[in-house]
Amino acid sequence: MKSKMLKLVALAAMMSVSALCAAQEIKIGYVNSERVLREANLAKTAQIKLETEFGKREKELKDQETKLRGAAEKLEKEAPTLAEAERNRRQRDLVEVDRDLQRKRREWQEDLTQRKNEELGAVVERANRVIKQIFEAEKYDIILQDALNVSARVDITKKVIDTLNAQK
Repeated sequence: MKSKMLKLVALAAMMSVSALCAAQEIKIGYVNSERVLREANLAKTAQIKLETEFGKREKELKDQETKLRGAAEKLEKEAPTLAEAERNRRQRDLVEVDRDLQRKRREWQEDLTQRKNEELGAVVERANRVIKQIFEAEKYDIILQDALNVSARVDITKKVIDTLNAQK
């Protein structure tokens, strides 16, 4: 019973919106946020900044992984000829180095994620201001972001990107 009532209310709401649309023209816009974050110069600059800031640490981590892998391979080759105490000590050392490397990798990933959120947050904030400017200047009734299917006729993503790129 409750389900039928909800369907009836939803149908009535859709009919009301449909009637309203027929009575007056509604101006609708759509912005693809992912595309803005991928193509806007501000977003590209943020990405380069992050790569510069975190690239050195990433290279150091990769170098440490390579050294660890080499040491593990060396131990595996030498294991049959080593005394048990020496083999156990070297295995413990490798486990300790691996644990330290994994901790450093997690810290690096957390730092990168935090900075990426900060940088992209600033881009999103500026993009939202641009969208609001376009909304007010061109008298849109509604601007949607991230819809499932959209006609190219209402897509204003390029206009948002161009406006963002024009700003300093």
